[in-house]
Amino acid sequence: MKRYVDYYEIHRLFEEGFSKRSIAKKLGISRNRVIKYLDMSIEEFEDFSISLKTRKRKLDSYKDKILLWLREHPDMSSAQVYDWLQEKLGVKNIAENTVRNYVNDLREIYHIPKVNPSRTYLSVPELPMGQQMQVDFGQDTVKDLNGKSKRLYFIAFVLSHSRFKYVEWLDRPFRTIDVIQMHERAFKYFEGMTEEIVYDQDALLAVSENAGDLIMTSAFIKYQQARKFSVYLCRKNDPESKGKIEQVVKFVKYNFSKHRVFENLAEWNQACWKWLKRTGNYKIHHNIKKRPSEVHALEKKHLKKVVGTYIFENVVIESITRMIQKDNTIRFQGNRYSVPQGTYRKDASNIVYVNIENGLLNIRLTQTGSSLATHKIPEGRGNLIIDPSHRKRNLSKRDVLINEITEAFDDKEGIQWLIQKLLERYPRHIIDQLRVIQSTIKKYPRFIDDTLQEMKKLNMTSANDFRDIACSLSIEVQQREQVKTVMNEKYRDLRAPERKEDIHLKVLYGGKRI
Repeated sequence: MKRYVDYYEIHRLFEEGFSKRSIAKKLGISRNRVIKYLDMSIEEFEDFSISLKTRKRKLDSYKDKILLWLREHPDMSSAQVYDWLQEKLGVKNIAENTVRNYVNDLREIYHIPKVNPSRTYLSVPELPMGQQMQVDFGQDTVKDLNGKSKRLYFIAFVLSHSRFKYVEWLDRPFRTIDVIQMHERAFKYFEGMTEEIVYDQDALLAVSENAGDLIMTSAFIKYQQARKFSVYLCRKNDPESKGKIEQVVKFVKYNFSKHRVFENLAEWNQACWKWLKRTGNYKIHHNIKKRPSEVHALEKKHLKKVVGTYIFENVVIESITRMIQKDNTIRFQGNRYSVPQGTYRKDASNIVYVNIENGLLNIRLTQTGSSLATHKIPEGRGNLIIDPSHRKRNLSKRDVLINEITEAFDDKEGIQWLIQKLLERYPRHIIDQLRVIQSTIKKYPRFIDDTLQEMKKLNMTSANDFRDIACSLSIEVQQREQVKTVMNEKYRDLRAPERKEDIHLKVLYGGKRI
Protein backbone atom coordinates (compact mmCIF):
# COMPACT_ATOMS: atom_id res chain seq x y z
CA MET A 1 0.00 0.00 0.00
CA LYS A 2 1.31 3.45 -0.92
CA ARG A 3 0.92 4.75 2.64
CA TYR A 4 3.50 2.23 3.91
CA VAL A 5 5.88 3.17 1.08
CA ASP A 6 5.53 6.83 2.02
CA TYR A 7 6.24 6.06 5.67
CA TYR A 8 9.41 4.16 4.81
CA GLU A 9 10.65 6.76 2.31
CA ILE A 10 9.96 9.67 4.67
CA HIS A 11 12.07 8.14 7.45
CA ARG A 12 14.83 7.08 5.04
CA LEU A 13 15.15 10.51 3.46
CA PHE A 14 15.00 12.26 6.82
CA GLU A 15 17.87 10.10 8.12
CA GLU A 16 19.88 11.03 5.02
CA GLY A 17 19.56 14.71 5.94
CA PHE A 18 16.70 15.92 3.73
CA SER A 19 14.47 18.64 5.18
CA LYS A 20 10.77 18.04 5.75
CA ARG A 21 9.86 20.47 2.99
CA SER A 22 12.17 18.81 0.45
CA ILE A 23 10.84 15.36 1.40
CA ALA A 24 7.28 16.53 0.81
CA LYS A 25 8.25 17.98 -2.56
CA LYS A 26 10.19 14.87 -3.59
CA LEU A 27 7.35 12.47 -2.69
CA GLY A 28 4.54 14.75 -3.86
CA ILE A 29 2.76 14.82 -0.50
CA SER A 30 1.94 17.53 2.02
CA ARG A 31 4.48 18.74 4.57
CA ASN A 32 1.95 18.06 7.34
CA ARG A 33 1.89 14.39 6.38
CA VAL A 34 5.68 14.24 6.51
CA ILE A 35 5.65 15.73 10.02
CA LYS A 36 2.88 13.39 11.13
CA TYR A 37 4.63 10.24 9.85
CA LEU A 38 7.98 11.24 11.34
CA ASP A 39 6.36 11.52 14.79
CA MET A 40 5.04 7.92 14.56
CA SER A 41 6.87 4.75 15.44
CA ILE A 42 6.24 1.77 13.16
CA GLU A 43 3.81 0.32 15.71
CA GLU A 44 1.89 3.59 15.95
CA PHE A 45 1.79 3.82 12.18
CA GLU A 46 0.44 0.27 11.93
CA ASP A 47 -2.37 1.08 14.39
CA PHE A 48 -3.07 4.31 12.51
CA SER A 49 -3.36 2.50 9.16
CA ILE A 50 -5.76 -0.06 10.59
CA SER A 51 -7.88 2.67 12.15
CA LEU A 52 -8.26 4.37 8.78
CA LYS A 53 -9.99 1.27 7.47
CA THR A 54 -12.43 0.95 10.33
CA ARG A 55 -13.06 4.42 11.75
CA LYS A 56 -16.02 6.56 10.77
CA ARG A 57 -14.99 9.88 9.17
CA LYS A 58 -17.01 13.09 8.91
CA LEU A 59 -17.15 13.03 5.13
CA ASP A 60 -17.94 9.33 4.68
CA SER A 61 -21.60 10.11 4.02
CA TYR A 62 -20.46 12.22 1.03
CA LYS A 63 -17.85 9.73 -0.15
CA ASP A 64 -19.72 8.50 -3.21
CA LYS A 65 -20.44 12.02 -4.38
CA ILE A 66 -16.82 13.14 -3.93
CA LEU A 67 -15.58 10.03 -5.73
CA LEU A 68 -17.97 10.79 -8.60
CA TRP A 69 -16.55 14.32 -8.87
CA LEU A 70 -12.96 13.12 -8.75
CA ARG A 71 -13.47 10.38 -11.33
CA GLU A 72 -15.31 12.73 -13.65
CA HIS A 73 -12.77 15.52 -13.12
CA PRO A 74 -9.41 13.99 -12.07
CA ASP A 75 -7.73 17.41 -12.01
CA MET A 76 -10.23 18.78 -9.49
CA SER A 77 -8.59 20.48 -6.50
CA SER A 78 -9.56 19.79 -2.91
CA ALA A 79 -10.38 23.49 -2.57
CA GLN A 80 -13.01 23.15 -5.29
CA VAL A 81 -14.38 19.99 -3.67
CA TYR A 82 -14.70 22.01 -0.45
CA ASP A 83 -16.62 24.74 -2.30
CA TRP A 84 -18.90 22.26 -4.10
CA LEU A 85 -19.74 20.51 -0.82
CA GLN A 86 -21.01 23.84 0.49
CA GLU A 87 -22.81 24.88 -2.71
CA LYS A 88 -24.31 21.62 -3.95
CA LEU A 89 -24.78 19.62 -0.74
CA GLY A 90 -25.08 22.38 1.86
CA VAL A 91 -22.23 20.95 3.97
CA LYS A 92 -21.23 23.19 6.88
CA ASN A 93 -18.96 23.09 9.94
CA ILE A 94 -16.22 21.10 8.20
CA ALA A 95 -12.71 22.51 7.96
CA GLU A 96 -11.00 22.79 4.61
CA ASN A 97 -8.05 20.75 5.93
CA THR A 98 -10.46 17.91 6.69
CA VAL A 99 -11.66 17.96 3.09
CA ARG A 100 -8.09 18.13 1.77
CA ASN A 101 -6.97 15.10 3.79
CA TYR A 102 -10.08 13.14 2.86
CA VAL A 103 -9.65 13.87 -0.85
CA ASN A 104 -5.97 12.89 -0.69
CA ASP A 105 -6.87 9.59 0.95
CA LEU A 106 -9.55 8.86 -1.64
CA ARG A 107 -7.11 9.56 -4.45
CA GLU A 108 -4.61 7.18 -2.88
CA ILE A 109 -7.08 4.38 -2.15
CA TYR A 110 -8.90 4.56 -5.50
CA HIS A 111 -5.83 5.47 -7.60
CA ILE A 112 -7.06 8.84 -8.90
CA PRO A 113 -3.86 10.84 -9.44
CA LYS A 114 -3.94 14.62 -9.86
CA VAL A 115 -1.53 16.70 -11.93
CA ASN A 116 -1.53 20.36 -10.96
CA PRO A 117 -0.59 23.03 -13.54
CA SER A 118 2.25 25.05 -12.06
CA ARG A 119 3.08 28.71 -12.43
CA THR A 120 5.44 30.83 -10.37
CA TYR A 121 4.31 34.22 -9.07
CA LEU A 122 6.75 36.76 -7.67
CA SER A 123 5.96 38.41 -4.35
CA VAL A 124 4.45 41.90 -4.53
CA PRO A 125 4.80 44.43 -1.68
CA GLU A 126 1.67 45.09 0.34
CA LEU A 127 -0.06 48.42 -0.34
CA PRO A 128 -2.00 50.69 2.03
CA MET A 129 -5.79 50.68 2.16
CA GLY A 130 -7.59 52.43 -0.65
CA GLN A 131 -4.54 52.97 -2.84
CA GLN A 132 -4.79 50.39 -5.60
CA MET A 133 -7.16 48.11 -7.46
CA GLN A 134 -6.10 45.63 -10.16
CA VAL A 135 -8.21 44.63 -13.18
CA ASP A 136 -7.76 41.89 -15.74
CA PHE A 137 -9.71 39.84 -18.25
CA GLY A 138 -10.03 36.08 -18.60
CA GLN A 139 -11.94 33.48 -20.54
CA ASP A 140 -12.88 29.88 -20.12
CA THR A 141 -14.56 27.15 -22.15
CA VAL A 142 -17.28 25.20 -20.34
CA LYS A 143 -20.04 22.75 -21.27
CA ASP A 144 -23.68 23.76 -21.67
CA LEU A 145 -26.75 21.63 -20.88
CA ASN A 146 -26.43 19.88 -24.25
CA GLY A 147 -22.79 18.98 -23.66
CA LYS A 148 -21.55 21.51 -26.22
CA SER A 149 -18.57 23.75 -25.55
CA LYS A 150 -19.36 27.35 -24.68
CA ARG A 151 -16.74 30.10 -24.46
CA LEU A 152 -17.30 32.66 -21.72
CA TYR A 153 -15.44 35.88 -20.95
CA PHE A 154 -15.00 37.59 -17.58
CA ILE A 155 -13.54 40.68 -16.01
CA ALA A 156 -12.07 40.48 -12.51
CA PHE A 157 -11.39 43.27 -10.01
CA VAL A 158 -9.41 42.96 -6.78
CA LEU A 159 -8.56 45.50 -4.07
CA SER A 160 -4.80 45.12 -3.64
CA HIS A 161 -4.83 45.54 0.13
CA SER A 162 -7.80 43.44 1.25
CA ARG A 163 -7.89 41.02 -1.76
CA PHE A 164 -11.65 41.68 -1.92
CA LYS A 165 -12.88 40.62 -5.38
CA TYR A 166 -15.59 41.29 -7.93
CA VAL A 167 -16.20 39.23 -11.08
CA GLU A 168 -18.66 39.56 -13.94
CA TRP A 169 -19.13 37.36 -17.03
CA LEU A 170 -20.23 37.77 -20.65
CA ASP A 171 -21.00 35.19 -23.33
CA ARG A 172 -19.30 37.32 -26.02
CA PRO A 173 -16.10 39.39 -26.26
CA PHE A 174 -16.02 42.64 -24.28
CA ARG A 175 -16.66 46.10 -25.69
CA THR A 176 -15.52 49.32 -24.06
CA ILE A 177 -19.07 50.14 -22.98
CA ASP A 178 -19.24 46.76 -21.20
CA VAL A 179 -16.02 47.46 -19.35
CA ILE A 180 -17.23 50.90 -18.22
CA GLN A 181 -20.54 49.52 -16.96
CA MET A 182 -18.76 46.74 -15.07
CA HIS A 183 -16.42 49.29 -13.47
CA GLU A 184 -19.49 51.09 -12.16
CA ARG A 185 -20.94 47.88 -10.73
CA ALA A 186 -17.56 46.95 -9.19
CA PHE A 187 -17.32 50.36 -7.49
CA LYS A 188 -20.82 49.83 -6.10
CA TYR A 189 -19.86 46.34 -4.88
CA PHE A 190 -16.68 47.67 -3.24
CA GLU A 191 -18.54 50.74 -1.89
CA GLY A 192 -15.98 53.07 -3.43
CA MET A 193 -12.93 53.16 -5.69
CA THR A 194 -9.18 53.36 -5.24
CA GLU A 195 -6.75 56.15 -6.17
CA GLU A 196 -5.08 53.98 -8.81
CA ILE A 197 -6.26 51.16 -11.08
CA VAL A 198 -3.78 48.73 -12.64
CA TYR A 199 -4.56 47.25 -16.06
CA ASP A 200 -2.87 44.85 -18.41
CA GLN A 201 -2.18 46.01 -21.96
CA ASP A 202 -5.67 45.10 -23.09
CA ALA A 203 -7.01 46.13 -26.48
CA LEU A 204 -10.20 47.57 -25.00
CA LEU A 205 -8.33 50.10 -22.91
CA ALA A 206 -4.96 50.88 -24.45
CA VAL A 207 -4.11 51.05 -28.11
CA SER A 208 -0.40 51.42 -27.45
CA GLU A 209 2.10 52.70 -24.96
CA ASN A 210 4.33 55.56 -26.12
CA ALA A 211 7.06 56.30 -23.57
CA GLY A 212 4.50 56.44 -20.79
CA ASP A 213 1.81 58.39 -22.71
CA LEU A 214 -1.21 56.11 -22.82
CA ILE A 215 -3.30 56.20 -25.98
CA MET A 216 -6.65 54.80 -24.88
CA THR A 217 -9.99 54.51 -26.58
CA SER A 218 -11.88 57.79 -26.48
CA ALA A 219 -14.79 56.19 -24.64
CA PHE A 220 -12.61 54.98 -21.79
CA ILE A 221 -10.69 58.28 -21.63
CA LYS A 222 -13.99 60.11 -21.09
CA TYR A 223 -14.88 57.70 -18.32
CA GLN A 224 -11.47 57.87 -16.61
CA GLN A 225 -11.57 61.68 -16.69
CA ALA A 226 -15.09 61.73 -15.25
CA ARG A 227 -14.26 59.36 -12.39
CA LYS A 228 -10.78 60.87 -11.82
CA PHE A 229 -8.75 57.73 -11.05
CA SER A 230 -5.16 57.32 -12.20
CA VAL A 231 -4.26 54.50 -14.59
CA TYR A 232 -1.18 52.31 -14.40
CA LEU A 233 -0.68 50.15 -17.48
CA CYS A 234 1.41 47.03 -16.98
CA ARG A 235 3.82 45.84 -19.58
CA LYS A 236 3.37 42.32 -20.85
CA ASN A 237 4.80 39.51 -18.71
CA ASP A 238 5.00 41.78 -15.68
CA PRO A 239 3.79 39.68 -12.71
CA GLU A 240 5.46 42.04 -10.23
CA SER A 241 2.90 44.73 -11.10
CA LYS A 242 -0.25 42.60 -11.46
CA GLY A 243 0.44 39.40 -9.55
CA LYS A 244 -2.64 39.77 -7.34
CA ILE A 245 -5.10 39.89 -10.23
CA GLU A 246 -3.28 37.06 -12.00
CA GLN A 247 -4.02 34.88 -8.98
CA VAL A 248 -7.66 35.98 -8.97
CA VAL A 249 -8.11 35.05 -12.65
CA LYS A 250 -6.62 31.64 -11.95
CA PHE A 251 -8.79 31.24 -8.81
CA VAL A 252 -11.96 32.05 -10.77
CA LYS A 253 -11.13 29.59 -13.55
CA TYR A 254 -10.02 26.67 -11.40
CA ASN A 255 -12.33 27.04 -8.40
CA PHE A 256 -15.53 28.51 -9.80
CA SER A 257 -15.96 27.83 -13.53
CA LYS A 258 -14.06 24.57 -13.91
CA HIS A 259 -16.44 21.61 -14.43
CA ARG A 260 -19.48 23.89 -13.98
CA VAL A 261 -22.34 23.52 -16.49
CA PHE A 262 -23.59 26.66 -18.26
CA GLU A 263 -27.34 27.21 -18.52
CA ASN A 264 -27.70 30.94 -19.17
CA LEU A 265 -25.68 34.07 -18.48
CA ALA A 266 -27.93 35.48 -15.76
CA GLU A 267 -27.81 32.31 -13.64
CA TRP A 268 -24.08 31.94 -14.29
CA ASN A 269 -23.37 35.44 -12.93
CA GLN A 270 -25.67 34.86 -9.94
CA ALA A 271 -23.80 31.65 -9.13
CA CYS A 272 -20.49 33.51 -9.42
CA TRP A 273 -21.56 36.26 -7.03
CA LYS A 274 -22.73 33.63 -4.53
CA TRP A 275 -19.35 31.93 -4.93
CA LEU A 276 -17.63 35.25 -4.16
CA LYS A 277 -19.60 35.58 -0.94
CA ARG A 278 -19.17 31.93 0.03
CA THR A 279 -15.59 31.29 -1.10
CA GLY A 280 -13.88 34.00 -3.14
CA ASN A 281 -14.10 36.69 -0.47
CA TYR A 282 -14.70 34.48 2.57
CA LYS A 283 -11.91 31.93 2.36
CA ILE A 284 -8.79 32.93 4.32
CA HIS A 285 -6.23 34.32 1.91
CA HIS A 286 -2.94 32.38 1.94
CA ASN A 287 -0.78 35.55 2.01
CA ILE A 288 -2.55 37.95 4.35
CA LYS A 289 -3.94 35.08 6.50
CA LYS A 290 -7.28 36.87 6.82
CA ARG A 291 -10.67 36.74 5.16
CA PRO A 292 -10.89 39.37 2.38
CA SER A 293 -14.45 40.22 3.43
CA GLU A 294 -13.28 41.09 6.94
CA VAL A 295 -10.37 43.23 5.74
CA HIS A 296 -12.64 44.94 3.22
CA ALA A 297 -14.90 46.06 6.06
CA LEU A 298 -11.97 48.18 7.22
CA GLU A 299 -10.62 49.16 3.80
CA LYS A 300 -13.90 50.50 2.41
CA LYS A 301 -13.63 53.45 4.80
CA HIS A 302 -10.48 54.50 2.89
CA LEU A 303 -12.00 54.20 -0.59
CA LYS A 304 -13.02 57.27 -2.60
CA LYS A 305 -16.78 57.72 -2.78
CA VAL A 306 -18.28 57.41 -6.24
CA VAL A 307 -20.60 60.39 -6.58
CA GLY A 308 -23.49 60.49 -9.01
CA THR A 309 -24.34 58.21 -11.92
CA TYR A 310 -22.12 58.10 -14.99
CA ILE A 311 -24.07 59.09 -18.10
CA PHE A 312 -23.43 56.29 -20.57
CA GLU A 313 -25.04 58.29 -23.38
CA ASN A 314 -21.72 60.16 -23.56
CA VAL A 315 -20.22 57.02 -25.02
CA VAL A 316 -21.29 57.50 -28.61
CA ILE A 317 -19.22 54.81 -30.28
CA GLU A 318 -19.08 51.26 -29.05
CA SER A 319 -15.48 50.21 -29.53
CA ILE A 320 -15.08 46.74 -31.00
CA THR A 321 -11.39 46.03 -31.44
CA ARG A 322 -9.55 43.19 -33.10
CA MET A 323 -5.88 42.30 -33.43
CA ILE A 324 -4.23 42.20 -36.85
CA GLN A 325 -2.66 38.77 -37.33
CA LYS A 326 0.78 38.25 -38.88
CA ASP A 327 -0.84 37.14 -42.14
CA ASN A 328 -2.65 40.52 -42.39
CA THR A 329 -6.07 39.22 -41.42
CA ILE A 330 -8.41 39.84 -38.48
CA ARG A 331 -10.81 37.41 -36.80
CA PHE A 332 -14.44 38.39 -36.30
CA GLN A 333 -17.41 36.19 -35.37
CA GLY A 334 -15.73 32.98 -36.48
CA ASN A 335 -14.41 34.24 -39.83
CA ARG A 336 -11.15 35.82 -41.04
CA TYR A 337 -11.03 39.01 -43.09
CA SER A 338 -8.08 40.46 -45.00
CA VAL A 339 -6.52 43.88 -44.56
CA PRO A 340 -4.00 45.42 -47.00
CA GLN A 341 -0.65 43.67 -47.10
CA GLY A 342 1.85 45.42 -44.88
CA THR A 343 -0.76 46.59 -42.34
CA TYR A 344 0.70 44.28 -39.69
CA ARG A 345 3.98 45.65 -38.29
CA LYS A 346 6.16 44.21 -35.55
CA ASP A 347 6.70 47.57 -33.87
CA ALA A 348 3.04 48.67 -33.93
CA SER A 349 0.00 48.02 -31.72
CA ASN A 350 -1.74 46.12 -34.61
CA ILE A 351 -5.22 46.99 -33.39
CA VAL A 352 -8.16 47.88 -35.64
CA TYR A 353 -11.72 49.00 -34.95
CA VAL A 354 -14.61 47.15 -36.59
CA ASN A 355 -18.31 47.83 -36.97
CA ILE A 356 -21.17 46.39 -39.05
CA GLU A 357 -23.24 48.59 -41.38
CA ASN A 358 -25.83 47.20 -43.83
CA GLY A 359 -24.36 43.71 -43.75
CA LEU A 360 -20.82 44.98 -44.39
CA LEU A 361 -17.88 44.75 -42.00
CA ASN A 362 -15.93 48.01 -41.87
CA ILE A 363 -12.37 47.94 -40.57
CA ARG A 364 -10.58 51.12 -39.44
CA LEU A 365 -7.23 51.90 -37.85
CA THR A 366 -8.92 54.54 -35.66
CA GLN A 367 -12.47 54.80 -34.39
CA THR A 368 -13.34 57.79 -36.56
CA GLY A 369 -10.78 57.34 -39.33
CA SER A 370 -11.30 56.36 -42.95
CA SER A 371 -12.09 52.76 -43.86
CA LEU A 372 -9.09 50.45 -44.15
CA ALA A 373 -11.12 47.58 -45.59
CA THR A 374 -14.77 46.69 -46.22
CA HIS A 375 -16.03 43.12 -46.56
CA LYS A 376 -19.39 41.47 -47.08
CA ILE A 377 -20.18 39.24 -44.11
CA PRO A 378 -20.70 35.63 -45.31
CA GLU A 379 -23.02 33.01 -43.93
CA GLY A 380 -21.59 30.44 -41.55
CA ARG A 381 -18.22 30.34 -39.84
CA GLY A 382 -14.67 29.33 -40.72
CA ASN A 383 -14.52 31.43 -43.90
CA LEU A 384 -11.52 33.40 -45.17
CA ILE A 385 -12.66 36.55 -46.96
CA ILE A 386 -9.94 38.22 -49.05
CA ASP A 387 -10.04 41.43 -51.06
CA PRO A 388 -7.76 40.74 -54.10
CA SER A 389 -6.39 44.28 -53.93
CA HIS A 390 -5.02 43.51 -50.46
CA ARG A 391 -2.71 40.89 -51.91
CA LYS A 392 -1.04 42.98 -54.63
CA ARG A 393 2.71 42.80 -54.41
CA ASN A 394 4.24 45.86 -52.79
CA LEU A 395 7.27 47.48 -54.37
CA SER A 396 10.47 45.87 -53.16
CA LYS A 397 13.42 47.85 -51.81
CA ARG A 398 15.15 47.34 -55.14
CA ASP A 399 12.19 48.72 -57.10
CA VAL A 400 11.95 51.76 -54.83
CA LEU A 401 15.66 52.52 -55.21
CA ILE A 402 15.54 52.11 -59.00
CA ASN A 403 12.57 54.49 -59.25
CA GLU A 404 14.25 57.11 -57.06
CA ILE A 405 17.54 56.90 -58.98
CA THR A 406 15.89 57.04 -62.41
CA GLU A 407 13.96 60.18 -61.46
CA ALA A 408 17.20 62.00 -60.64
CA PHE A 409 18.68 61.73 -64.18
CA ASP A 410 17.85 63.68 -67.32
CA ASP A 411 19.30 60.87 -69.44
CA LYS A 412 16.68 58.19 -68.68
CA GLU A 413 18.00 55.85 -71.36
CA GLY A 414 21.53 56.10 -70.03
CA ILE A 415 20.63 55.35 -66.43
CA GLN A 416 18.52 52.38 -67.53
CA TRP A 417 21.60 51.06 -69.33
CA LEU A 418 23.73 51.41 -66.19
CA ILE A 419 21.08 49.79 -63.93
CA GLN A 420 20.77 46.86 -66.31
CA LYS A 421 24.55 46.40 -66.28
CA LEU A 422 24.54 46.46 -62.47
CA LEU A 423 21.75 43.86 -62.37
CA GLU A 424 23.74 41.57 -64.65
CA ARG A 425 27.09 42.04 -62.91
CA TYR A 426 25.97 42.23 -59.24
CA PRO A 427 22.72 40.23 -58.93
CA ARG A 428 23.37 39.32 -55.27
CA HIS A 429 24.58 42.79 -54.26
CA ILE A 430 22.32 44.97 -56.35
CA ILE A 431 20.84 46.77 -53.32
CA ASP A 432 24.32 47.79 -52.14
CA GLN A 433 25.24 48.99 -55.65
CA LEU A 434 22.06 51.03 -55.94
CA ARG A 435 22.63 52.62 -52.54
CA VAL A 436 26.12 53.75 -53.63
CA ILE A 437 24.54 55.39 -56.71
CA GLN A 438 21.88 56.97 -54.47
CA SER A 439 24.42 58.44 -52.05
CA THR A 440 26.51 59.75 -54.97
CA ILE A 441 23.45 61.51 -56.39
CA LYS A 442 22.89 63.22 -53.04
CA LYS A 443 26.55 64.27 -52.72
CA TYR A 444 27.32 65.30 -56.34
CA PRO A 445 23.95 66.21 -57.92
CA ARG A 446 25.58 68.61 -60.47
CA PHE A 447 27.75 65.93 -62.01
CA ILE A 448 25.61 62.81 -62.26
CA ASP A 449 24.66 63.17 -65.93
CA ASP A 450 28.27 63.98 -66.94
CA THR A 451 29.41 61.01 -64.86
CA LEU A 452 26.91 58.78 -66.64
CA GLN A 453 28.32 59.90 -70.03
CA GLU A 454 31.87 59.07 -68.87
CA MET A 455 30.69 55.65 -67.65
CA LYS A 456 29.21 54.87 -71.07
CA LYS A 457 32.27 56.20 -72.92
CA LEU A 458 34.67 54.09 -70.82
CA ASN A 459 32.21 51.15 -70.56
CA MET A 460 32.48 51.08 -66.77
CA THR A 461 29.75 49.14 -64.93
CA SER A 462 30.32 49.58 -61.20
CA ALA A 463 28.66 51.88 -58.71
CA ASN A 464 32.07 52.53 -57.17
CA ASP A 465 33.34 53.72 -60.57
CA PHE A 466 30.33 56.01 -60.79
CA ARG A 467 31.12 57.46 -57.38
CA ASP A 468 34.84 57.93 -58.19
CA ILE A 469 34.17 59.65 -61.52
CA ALA A 470 31.62 61.98 -59.94
CA CYS A 471 34.11 62.81 -57.19
CA SER A 472 36.88 63.50 -59.78
CA LEU A 473 34.66 65.78 -61.81
CA SER A 474 33.70 67.67 -58.69
CA ILE A 475 37.36 68.12 -57.64
CA GLU A 476 38.39 69.22 -61.17
CA VAL A 477 35.69 71.87 -61.30
CA GLN A 478 36.57 73.11 -57.82
CA GLN A 479 40.24 73.47 -58.76
CA ARG A 480 39.44 75.45 -61.93
CA GLU A 481 37.17 77.77 -60.08
CA GLN A 482 39.75 78.26 -57.34
CA VAL A 483 42.58 79.19 -59.79
CA LYS A 484 40.33 81.57 -61.64
CA THR A 485 39.25 83.25 -58.46
CA VAL A 486 42.85 83.66 -57.14
CA MET A 487 44.23 85.14 -60.42
CA ASN A 488 41.46 87.68 -60.66
CA GLU A 489 41.91 88.83 -57.11
CA LYS A 490 45.72 89.14 -57.27
CA TYR A 491 46.11 91.00 -60.60
CA ARG A 492 42.83 92.81 -60.64
CA ASP A 493 44.43 96.38 -60.54
CA LEU A 494 47.54 95.74 -62.68
CA ARG A 495 47.87 97.04 -66.29
CA ALA A 496 50.39 95.87 -68.95
CA PRO A 497 52.81 98.64 -70.28
CA GLU A 498 52.10 100.03 -73.74
CA ARG A 499 54.86 99.75 -76.40
CA LYS A 500 55.27 101.30 -79.85
CA GLU A 501 54.45 99.15 -82.80
CA ASP A 502 58.08 99.17 -84.26
CA ILE A 503 59.77 98.13 -80.99
CA HIS A 504 60.30 94.57 -82.14
CA LEU A 505 61.91 95.73 -85.49
CA LYS A 506 64.40 97.96 -83.73
CA VAL A 507 65.42 95.12 -81.48
CA LEU A 508 66.03 92.89 -84.51
CA TYR A 509 68.17 95.55 -86.21
CA GLY A 510 70.33 96.02 -83.10
CA GLY A 511 68.88 99.33 -82.16
CA LYS A 512 68.55 100.55 -78.67
CA ARG A 513 65.58 99.46 -76.72
CA ILE A 514 63.16 102.12 -75.93
